[in-house]
Amino acid sequence: MQGSSKATGDAAETRALDYLEKQGLVLLERNYRVARGPFARGAEIDLIMQDPEATVVFVEVRARKNRTQGGAAASITLTKQRRIIRAAQHYLMRWPVLPACRFDVVTLEQDDLIWLPGAFEAVV
Repeated sequence: MQGSSKATGDAAETRALDYLEKQGLVLLERNYRVARGPFARGAEIDLIMQDPEATVVFVEVRARKNRTQGGAAASITLTKQRRIIRAAQHYLMRWPVLPACRFDVVTLEQDDLIWLPGAFEAVV
């Protein structure tokens, strides 16, 4: 079953990427991963994009077959947000000057795609 959920996730990311590119965003990285350690979970950002105003946009993509159990957006817990923020901090270490950034979420439930710009913030 893992193969099918991976394929579903990949298809959702591709659909989200296509949608965001049509909105004027440009892909910088896809599936950016940061290792944590042998016994701790790493971090991943599905899509890293840049909007027309040069803001770096870290995008989490969530797909669900239906809206039971709170839906796709509800599945992005505080722990998941912290992992995304950690990966974003790692990614930004290579930038000589920190750009404006935001964290977006794209949800896909059944055939509905919803883009949530600024869905959460990095708390320092």
